[in-house]
Amino acid sequence: MPASISPSGSLEQDSTAPDHLIFADESSDAVVSATAAGARQASAWRILVVDDDADVHSSTTFALADVEMQGRPLHFLHAYGADQAYAILAREPDIAVLLLDVVMERADAGLQLVRRIRDELALHDMRIILRTGQPGYAPEMDAIRGYDINDYRTKSELTRTKLYTTVAAAIRSYQQIRALDANRLGLEHIVAACAELMSLQGAREVALGVLTQAAKLLGQPPEGVLCTRDDEAPDSLRAVAAVGACRHLDGRELGAQFGQGFAAGAERALRLRGASVEDGLLSIVLPGKSGRDFVACIPFERELGEVEHRLLKVFCGMVAVCLDNVELVTRLNKSAFHDPLTGLPNRNCMVELIDKRLAESAPGGGAVLALVDLDHFAETNDALGHHFGDLLLVAVAQRIKSRLDPALQVGRIGSDIFAMLGSADSLEPDQVQALFREPFRIDGQDVQASATLGLVRLFEHDGNGADALKDADIALKRAKSQQRTGHFYFSRSMGVEIRERVRMMHALRGGFQRGQLFLDYQPQVDLSTNRAFGAEALLRWRLDDGCLVPPDRFIPIAEYSGLIVDIGEWVLRQACAELMRLREAGHRDFTMSVNVSQVQFRHPHFLDMLRSALHDTGAPPEFIELEITESMAMEEPAALVAKLAQVKLTGVSIAIDDFGTGFSSLSHLQRLKVDRLKIDRAFVTEITDSARGGSIAQMVVQLGRNLGLSVIAEGVEDERQAQILRQLGCPLAQGYLFSRPLSPPRLLEWLADQQRPRAA
Repeated sequence: MPASISPSGSLEQDSTAPDHLIFADESSDAVVSATAAGARQASAWRILVVDDDADVHSSTTFALADVEMQGRPLHFLHAYGADQAYAILAREPDIAVLLLDVVMERADAGLQLVRRIRDELALHDMRIILRTGQPGYAPEMDAIRGYDINDYRTKSELTRTKLYTTVAAAIRSYQQIRALDANRLGLEHIVAACAELMSLQGAREVALGVLTQAAKLLGQPPEGVLCTRDDEAPDSLRAVAAVGACRHLDGRELGAQFGQGFAAGAERALRLRGASVEDGLLSIVLPGKSGRDFVACIPFERELGEVEHRLLKVFCGMVAVCLDNVELVTRLNKSAFHDPLTGLPNRNCMVELIDKRLAESAPGGGAVLALVDLDHFAETNDALGHHFGDLLLVAVAQRIKSRLDPALQVGRIGSDIFAMLGSADSLEPDQVQALFREPFRIDGQDVQASATLGLVRLFEHDGNGADALKDADIALKRAKSQQRTGHFYFSRSMGVEIRERVRMMHALRGGFQRGQLFLDYQPQVDLSTNRAFGAEALLRWRLDDGCLVPPDRFIPIAEYSGLIVDIGEWVLRQACAELMRLREAGHRDFTMSVNVSQVQFRHPHFLDMLRSALHDTGAPPEFIELEITESMAMEEPAALVAKLAQVKLTGVSIAIDDFGTGFSSLSHLQRLKVDRLKIDRAFVTEITDSARGGSIAQMVVQLGRNLGLSVIAEGVEDERQAQILRQLGCPLAQGYLFSRPLSPPRLLEWLADQQRPRAA
């Protein structure tokens, strides 16, 4: 028999000990002896003896006197009837074994008590040993089958050794059942605790929850500290949360000044990588998969039980997952709402801050939102490298934070754009721009930077945070278009203008897809004969309600949105197809002139598109003329020369539209090798309105003659203008004098009418 469950003075070695229960008067001494051991009853196995025979009580306690089982003594309680036993069981907790007589007040009193114990008191863990001196009253098989009892013995067979063995087996069974129950309840608590922890928001709330749930698991009030390595000082520990009498340590660095004992316990646990109890402190390591470990330090004045130790191990593993999730969410939150380079709030965070300010009782109050855009930052990046640019951005962020009102909320919302939110007094544009008068020291070099500001007064704003940022960006673009290093405040009229442009952009895209765009053609004539030699294709947009949208409204939007590339290809193909229909109608020497926008012309696939349109329609390139504006011809002339040379290889001709409105260089004009100059309508109008009105038109005609270029005047509306142009030597013209823009059928009719002989 193992020593741990042997009685004091091994039964096997005591040859003089009787092997049967003794029912004698000396049993009172055994009762006195058991009473003397009452000081240890708190940790003793509690056994209730129920029998109406006092001798059985005394004999039982005498037989098991001074016996220890599983390292713990026995403590006896006594009842002399079923009702008395029921009352004891109802008020006394943790009775491990019931030694129960079958026959007491009634023949089945013991069996009925068993049923009440299990059904009414729900004491299912307690082990019941049924004893009887009259086996016939409760046959063994029937009793075991019909009642929840754990052993059945006749009193005559319960010798001292057998009584010991029976009780020891019952206690061992009770201990195992209680351990299983403790494990089950502990695991249920752990699962519930982790579910509750996962529902908490924020690292500190979860940390407080960990301390609270650990205390519940240990059966004591919440008290202690949860700490981890300090991010800024990796060799020190900082309390993430603290509860109970330790609340004063919350957020503090643990060490000589505060919580020295907790720091020592945490360091010890981190070395041991597990739970330890020392100096009245339980320290538990919660390992983090993300590389950061946490330690819970809980005041604890006793040794950990085996079950508690196992449950804490499971608890630590599951809580570590919760803490890892919190760490991950914290990092994701930081990534989602903070700029990784400067640590400032990003666009998402600034939108929330603006929304919060807008939601205050006084809408917006006197708050102002400002966007600060570093001038020429892209050039700095290109010239000095991205690392240098990053250092400059960090330096700008630090200066803004350190020199302006600390109450300002500052963020970085774009590559070189900072956002600032605060009172109007703290966001004076002059104060902000004064930050850039002093150079920035970057990598040992002084760098001079400047900035342009776009501002929005929130009390004038009626949208949300995202809308406010858009409005500030509109103001910023307006400031940059006027002059850099300046500032501009957003106004409602600007917002209306932008929203109208966006609305029109969507409408144009939809209208193009639904076939609302079409081409009219304005004839071009030879002034010497007034006969048409060609026509200019003009893009039109008619809405479903029949209204026409002016080209000067929708074409800039098409160019801004990039839609002009697709629209321009469609226009070229339509014009080429119309040219082929005119040729089939007999107009073989007719030229089709098509405008090409700068966005379309600079598109990398423009040449492929041009060749494809000519090939697919069969239009002869020598009768196709592409018109480009003078400002477009003068921008990056070297690149344009190369591009135009490739275009000319297709066989088409090139005209410069609106000539005279820009500042052409004659040397560039010669290099471009264009075919025709087009006098802008403004100069045609002036030739009859001013004494000097014809001078520019005359110069263009003379320039064309000197360079060997054809010249055409647009916007000719009366015969006086046509006569002057003839006198100036301008050979070609177009305008309302000859014809308004015509639909394809009307153009054919107009050309047919021109060919009819005129009456003398």
